[in-house]
Amino acid sequence: MGINSKHLATFILGAAAGVAAHKYLQTEEGEKLLEDLKTKANSLKAEAEGAFDKAPEYFEELKTKGSETLKGNFPDVETFLKDLYEKFVGNKGTGSSTTEVTPTPDPIS
Repeated sequence: MGINSKHLATFILGAAAGVAAHKYLQTEEGEKLLEDLKTKANSLKAEAEGAFDKAPEYFEELKTKGSETLKGNFPDVETFLKDLYEKFVGNKGTGSSTTEVTPTPDPIS
């Protein structure tokens, strides 16, 4: 892929925008803008860290309330889920299976 006039024009416009942004940020107004951005970024960072720290408590509360709501609306759900779990998992590992697997002979030998 060669360099054509569109690529060159894009590079020149990008460089010009960078120079203009640098000049603007050197002014008093630009420095004020940078300080405002830093303050807002630090505020958002602190808020995100707080939310991260509260996440385990939030999910535990959500689990508890969800469980209570489910039991309140469907009182037999716990028994139903236990029976369902036993139906699918309860027979595994008990050794009561009667199915035998016979090895197939190796066709190469």
